[in-house]
Amino acid sequence: MAKKSRKQQPGGTPATVALTTAGTAFTVHSYEHDPSSASYGEEAAEALGVSPDRVFKTLVADVDGELVVAVVPVAGSLDLKALAAAVGGKRAAMADPAAAERTTGYVRGGISPLGQRKRLRTVLDASAASHPTICVSAGRRGLEVELSPEDLTAMTTATLAPIGRT
Repeated sequence: MAKKSRKQQPGGTPATVALTTAGTAFTVHSYEHDPSSASYGEEAAEALGVSPDRVFKTLVADVDGELVVAVVPVAGSLDLKALAAAVGGKRAAMADPAAAERTTGYVRGGISPLGQRKRLRTVLDASAASHPTICVSAGRRGLEVELSPEDLTAMTTATLAPIGRT
């Protein structure tokens, strides 16, 4: 897919606007979202023809009363104990979906780690570092951004930690 120019595109999402404003290199990939799909992330990987270990899902968890963003490969799942440990917490549970949507400004299945309404602490699974680029939600269902893990880490001030399970 062609790289979008760094000029702000009309109809961009907060995630793409944040990337453009920062001057970060990224590529936008879009696909037709199927509302009956069981997994947003696996749907994205299949539609884009990208290995599921390079497509990362954005999950919001509650760690000791604080909302935290976890970014893990769609090929696996989030290890809540590892996430809690990564942020110095004791217990983690998946956040209430309404609270996640309200806090991030995105709808479930389209939550991006970038351009969130309220910046949350972010932990990126360490496996991301083994890829030159990864894909994450661009802020709506059917839209992904591809960027380097280093740029995602810098843009979100993420901690890199082994928080994914296969």
